[in-house]
Order: sequence, then C-alpha cells, then structure tokens
Amino acid sequence: MIAETQASVGGARPLRLALAQINVTVGDLMGNVERMIHAMRQAAESGSNLVAFPELALPGYPPEDLLLKPGFVADNLRALEHLTHATREFPGLAVVVGFADRTNDLYNAAAILFEGEARGIYHKHYLPNYGVFDEDRYFAAGVHSPCYIIGGVTVGINICEDIWYPTGPATEQAYAGAELLINISASPFFIGKQAARERMLSTRAADTGSIVAYLNLVGGQDELIFDGSSVVFDEEGELIARAKAFEEDLLIVDLDIADVFRTRLHGPRRRKERLAAHDRTAQPLFISGISTQPELHPDVSTLDALQPRLGRTSRIEPLPGRAEEGYRALVLGTRDYVRKNGFRDAVIGLSGGIDSALTATIAVDALGKEHVWGISMPSRYSSEGSKDDARDLAENLDIRYLTLPIEEPFAAYLKVLEPAFDSGEPATSTLPEENIQARIRGNLLMALSNRFGSILLTTGNKSEMAVGYATLYGDMAGGFAVLKDVFKTFVYELARWRNAHAGMPLIPESTITKPPSAELRPGQQDTDSLPPYDILDPILRAYVEEDRTFEEMVTLGFAPETIQRVMNLVDMSEYKRRQAPPGIKVTGRAFGRDRRLPLTSAYRGQPATYPFAPEDEKRQRDVTAIYSSP
Repeated sequence: MIAETQASVGGARPLRLALAQINVTVGDLMGNVERMIHAMRQAAESGSNLVAFPELALPGYPPEDLLLKPGFVADNLRALEHLTHATREFPGLAVVVGFADRTNDLYNAAAILFEGEARGIYHKHYLPNYGVFDEDRYFAAGVHSPCYIIGGVTVGINICEDIWYPTGPATEQAYAGAELLINISASPFFIGKQAARERMLSTRAADTGSIVAYLNLVGGQDELIFDGSSVVFDEEGELIARAKAFEEDLLIVDLDIADVFRTRLHGPRRRKERLAAHDRTAQPLFISGISTQPELHPDVSTLDALQPRLGRTSRIEPLPGRAEEGYRALVLGTRDYVRKNGFRDAVIGLSGGIDSALTATIAVDALGKEHVWGISMPSRYSSEGSKDDARDLAENLDIRYLTLPIEEPFAAYLKVLEPAFDSGEPATSTLPEENIQARIRGNLLMALSNRFGSILLTTGNKSEMAVGYATLYGDMAGGFAVLKDVFKTFVYELARWRNAHAGMPLIPESTITKPPSAELRPGQQDTDSLPPYDILDPILRAYVEEDRTFEEMVTLGFAPETIQRVMNLVDMSEYKRRQAPPGIKVTGRAFGRDRRLPLTSAYRGQPATYPFAPEDEKRQRDVTAIYSSP
C-alpha cells in the first residue's frame, strides 16, 4: 500500500505542510485545544496534508512542577483525547501535537493524530538540563526513532533538542528513509539565537539530504520568550520558508518530495551511514496516503503540473535586526505576562530618566495607551529637566499622567528618624536618606496598584541589578521587571531604535542625552557610584554571562581595580537579585533561571594570597601545584 501510494504521483511527489506557530498558555488546556482546532480548520481549508503544533503545546511550555501533579498529567491526556476526536472534522489532515505522555513514566512527547485516532507517539530523546532548562527533573528519555508515512511521504517526527545533535534521532530517521524531518520545538529566545538555529538546521538538512521543517512556539511565559520564526530548509540546506517573528502564524509550504530522492542519488556517501543505522530502524508506520479528499488535494502526476503550486504559499519573512528583535521580544513578554496573569492596566513610575521612559514606551506598545499610567513623584532633588522630560514623555505616549510629590512624606520620615540619626554616631553616608525616597515612591506606586488592580512594572536594568544599584522595597518593588535582562548601553540603543521607528522623538531627546542620575541627593550622577556604563557593561558581560576569571578580564584590557570593584559589587548583590520581580530574558544568560549562585558564599573569584610562613615555602608550592593542575 505504501509503495502504491508513493508511486501514484509519478515523478513529482507533492506535500502541503502547515506549521502552526501558536501562542499557548501553560495550564489552559481547553483554551490551547481550541487554538489548535482553529489552526487545524485553517490548515484543512488551505488543502494541507499535515499540520504540526509546537512542543508541549497542549499543556503549555514549560509546565514545570505542574508535571509533578498526577491530576494535571491526567487532564492533559484528556485534552489530547478531545483534540484527537476533533480531527474527525478534518479528513485527510494528519496532525502532530506536543503533549506530556504517561506510560510507565512521564515523557515529553508528540502524538500523530489522524481522523479520530492517535496513530503514533514519539518520545523526546535528549532532555536539556542547562541554562533555563530542567527537563531531567520531569521526563524520562525516549529510545526509539520511528518514521511515519504521512501523505505518502516518509516523515521523521522529533522534538526540539533532538535535532541539535548531529548523530541524534533526526539523523537516524533520515538514514532510515525519512524524506521530511519535522522538529516541533519550544526554543526560548535570546538576541542572536535565530542565526545559530538556522545554521544548525541548514547543516542538518544538507548532511542528511532531507527537508527539515522546524516549528517553534511563540509567546511569553514568565521570564521566557518564544520568538516563533519557524523555518523550512530544503534537502540541500537552502532556506525556503520562514514564519513571522514574535507573532502567531500559520506557515504553509508546498514541498516536492521527489527532489529529496534526486539529491540523495548524488550523495552516495550517505549509504554508508545508513548501513550503521539499519539495525536500529523499523518499518515506517503508515498514517495516510496522498489524499482522502481529492477536491482538497488534487492528484498531480507530473512535475510541470505541480510547479504552479510549488512556492505559491511559501514565504520567507525577514529577520529583525538586533535592536528590533530585542524591542519586540520585550513587548511580547510584557503583553503576555500582564494579560495571561489577568491584569488590564500597568502603572509605572516616571522619573524623567531613560529606563522609565523605555519601560513606559514598551508598555504602551504591549498594552495600549489607555492601559498605562505614568506617575511622576518629584522630590527636593528632582531637576526641572527631569520633571519636564517625564511630562513630555507622557504627552508623547498619550497616557494617563499623575504627579504625586514626595516632599511631605520624606520630611515626615526624616523627622521620625531624627532622634536616631542624631544620636551622636557619625553618619557614614547619605544612603539611608536616598533609600527612603525610593521606598516612599515604591509605596505610592504599590498603593495605586492595589487600589486599581493594575500591575506595577519596575524599571531597573541589568547593569543596575548586577551591581546592586537599586533599592530593595523601593525602585525594585513591583510585579514585573521589563528591563531586568537589558544592559544600560542596550537601553539607549533600544530607545534610539524606537524613536527612529516612530519617526519622531517619542522618548524625549534630552532623556537620552543627559547623564544618568537617580537624583536622590544634590548633583548626583550614576558615575559617582559606578564606572561609566560603556566600561561597566562589557565587564559585566564577561563576568556574569561568560564566567571569565579576573586574569582573563585583565587581558581584555580592563583596569584591574575596576574589575575587582565590579566583581565585588556583583557578588555582594545576589541577595537583592533573589528578591527582585521576574523579568524578560533577552540575553544568553539572565539572572534567575539562567545564573543560579548561592546567597551565602565566601568565594569571590579574585586572585587569592595564602598566608604561609616563609619557612613553609615548599608547602605553598605543593598547594599551588594542586590548584593549578588541570
């Protein structure tokens, strides 16, 4: 039956593939099913033979410790039954969907559904347990790499990490005869990742001589962003289709599977690899033939007849540049966190500085101007320029704007504390007075949040979080930290990009050009407490994201005393970061899910001097040899 189905189209073997890049919500099982049925209907109306949905799309990704609840796993399986039953409405359409499977253990799985039945199940082999991933905590690893005949085409289904390994399941499936490899994924975003993904996928397609279709989730889930940007590469590794970035999309691609066989005839070296894989492969499982609905899938018998269909629905969406993809990721993450957690409005403290200006602009793009409150809270130290900048920003964004001066509560605090502050002990700094102002502002903003049920968006950036240049229960108060993983230098880049995109200084130019300052004491500037950001940020990137040693950073050209100062600030601020609200991950290594260090630690990562007595030089040499050995 398989051979007859494949031969029925002569030299050309068409397949219309639909990749449903959808935005699901963790735990919203029926809502996710409804989203899939809607996409299935669109795929069927387009005449597709096969539609695929992302990794764990049914329960949402990542479900984390919900997977430790037997009731949740059972509900996820009941939702799969409902979705399976719904496929009866779409005869001739095969459906691939990610879910959590339970047999003798729990598996990250893909189900192949067809006309009311689950025809096959694939279990993910490689379970990532690095960075933001923790899949070994929940799942057992799959061991089989089955193939399926879908629409008369031999298809290998695999999941996310499985395709990143050159000798993994995707390659095994190709050597077992798979002509089309479909990888369903939930791959978290960081700036620049798509280029690395596409290099890998192109290589995998060319090495196996297979068409590779990569389907990624889209949307925000807590700190994580999934950017979509699903792609298809042909059997020679050429990009032939790309879905939109940061948006739901149904990418429909017409494929001529006959080209795979022609390409493989010209690459006979693959035959030797197939010999090694032969004993581990099984006969492909038949799912469907060319069509059970001729009016949806016309019988095409020649390549010339196929040509008008090929590429007709395929498209290659452009990839955004660095600033645009960073900005769009922040907008998507803010929108989904706020909306999926049941909030309508957001409140933001507007200082007149660059961080609050960018946060407010992102919030407006994410939620709409009618859902954003900007609150100015000037003190005795607030400059007229900053107050003007905050007002001008609110006018440019057309948001609700309120001024709540903090002079009276600040004076009251100082009066209450006067007996303690004037107790005769010398003052070591003005830090208490500075932090009181920040905490008054945090209190006022949280009061508005409580009163009106809006979420407070904090405005601190990654540079400040790294070195602790923030006030606990003050400017760190809030429900979501939009810029938590954005270095200060990139904040400026994003602001300039947004203004250029708007074609006007949406964020006032004076906000961008003035020296950054917390304005908590007379004449204060950030450089009073920190190195300039164009020096600080590269050191932070080297230390926080790349784990470089003191000596390595010295060789990069940074002053040793500056490096040591920055390292100390980072290490001593871990306790603050643990108490910060969640924020959007946009770099390769973010605080929180990515970078996890002990709160209590005596290790500082700087050159140690061991207090050996001169007569004990031999012991010192021995210890040095131990610690410097590979």
